Amino acid sequence: MSDLKGKVAVVTGGARDIGRAVSLKLAKNGAKVVVNYFENRGDANDTVKMIKNNGGDAIAVYADATSLSDLENLASKTKEAFGDKVDILVNVAGGLFARKTIDQIDEKFYDLLMDVNFKSCVFVTQTFKTMMVEGGSIVNFASQAGRDGGGPGASLYAASKGAVMTFTRAMAKEFGPQGIRVNALCPGMIATKFHDDFTKDEVRAKVAGSTPLKREGNASEVADLVAYLASSEASFITGNNVDINGGLAFS
Repeated sequence: MSDLKGKVAVVTGGARDIGRAVSLKLAKNGAKVVVNYFENRGDANDTVKMIKNNGGDAIAVYADATSLSDLENLASKTKEAFGDKVDILVNVAGGLFARKTIDQIDEKFYDLLMDVNFKSCVFVTQTFKTMMVEGGSIVNFASQAGRDGGGPGASLYAASKGAVMTFTRAMAKEFGPQGIRVNALCPGMIATKFHDDFTKDEVRAKVAGSTPLKREGNASEVADLVAYLASSEASFITGNNVDINGGLAFS
């Protein structure tokens, strides 16, 4: 278990699925967690309740991760609860929203996908930059889609996650002299509501069967990797886009 006792962590999109698993794992390992949510207030409160029931400390804070004023409020609430230093920043917030081919994409859909998946990562990082401390860790969420272009109708999602991957490398260079590491995860087929909503059962079964491990991943396995990258055990790892896909694809 990575020791994160006394650390402060901010998790955007931390209310459910992978975000919840990350929040719970960081808290289990000793971190105080700010669970950011957008639409899922009830889920965020439930996540905080789970953390507190297990002896941890957490707060739930609403913020649209694409809104600079909301992010300023998120930073303010973090300071009020846990002080002005942040050790761990995890950019989970993102989404697919719909599968659309190139002829179906309009400007509104383009802006939505790029804002939620990439703009949020950029400006959350900017907002918390001055609060991050030496030895800190930023973990962004990209996707296997950022490597291979994604499935049918996911071109903008894949492009936005590719942008996150490149941004991660750039930020590793920018934050490195401050002793802060920046990495990203590239999850493959993980059993979450994301795939419940947007991936057909037969496609999921085919993808799972194509992996060497012959199954989908689960959110807790992704959270374990986040906790490792957030810890001092990963102190010489930065600028990496780390695959977690059961061996389906190699970087």
